[in-house]
Amino acid sequence: MTDTEAASANGVEARYEETGGERRLTFSRDGREATVAQNVEGYAMLKVRPGPDGDELERYYGFDMALDHAAELLGVAVPDLPIPDAAADMGM
Repeated sequence: MTDTEAASANGVEARYEETGGERRLTFSRDGREATVAQNVEGYAMLKVRPGPDGDELERYYGFDMALDHAAELLGVAVPDLPIPDAAADMGM
């Protein structure tokens, strides 16, 4: 089963999905992507990738740090990232 939710703002598209044992929040802007991933139980560190299936770039304990890295990959500020409601509780 896959649960998805989307949001968009400031030229950034966000897609939240739960699939394959992971919670994934993928941001897209101007052909670039950044994904923040966590296990479905929601207690593991957050992984930042250059897309849903990309190789892990870094791990973070806090959602705010992971969002900072994702924003950097897209060339936007953290407040420009839309966060779907279902993803608001990601992080430890």
